[in-house]
Amino acid sequence: MIVSNFTPTPFTVPVRDIVHRPGEMREHQIDAGLSEGFGIAVIGVKDGDTVHMDVRLEALHDGILVTADVDTVATGECVRCLDDVRLPIEVEIQELFAYSEDEAFDYTVIDEHVDLEPLVRDAVVLALPFQPVCRADCPGLDPETGERLADFPDRKPTEVIDPRWSALAGLVSGSNASAGDSSANDSRNDVEGNAESDTDREKRS
Repeated sequence: MIVSNFTPTPFTVPVRDIVHRPGEMREHQIDAGLSEGFGIAVIGVKDGDTVHMDVRLEALHDGILVTADVDTVATGECVRCLDDVRLPIEVEIQELFAYSEDEAFDYTVIDEHVDLEPLVRDAVVLALPFQPVCRADCPGLDPETGERLADFPDRKPTEVIDPRWSALAGLVSGSNASAGDSSANDSRNDVEGNAESDTDREKRS
């Protein structure tokens, strides 16, 4: 007697009535609740959230072709201002579940069921933005006060100078001041030289 380790989940779909019946097709609408969320560090689909799937199953000679439109909502935080973000996610998946295990296929029919969870998880995660924002023009946080700049539209962000550059900034300021003093001295010397030339001409006259 063969004991199966297969355990049905909200993402498993029975295909018993179309197995080995090429040309047969079935459609299902599935709302699956997540027992374990998936995503990336700053955004993802959380535990208990619902994933809606419009699934079409087509029986072929070598397996079941699964096509599904997947809708869900990812939640996280804006990487600029840390505000909450809710992002609708819509993806489409298509994969062949083979009747027999073969290196040419990544998925197989198990106990007359197809398990869509790995497909859905991978597709949703790939659709998530690497750096989610609450809006495209989010100005972020004031680097000095940490306040959301969007709450103060008339305020300009304070320019914070990297302390590693402060010494260089001082040198540049000093160089500019020295250049200004030198220019002033040159102008004064030119004036004095012109005055002496005028005096010499008067004496010769």
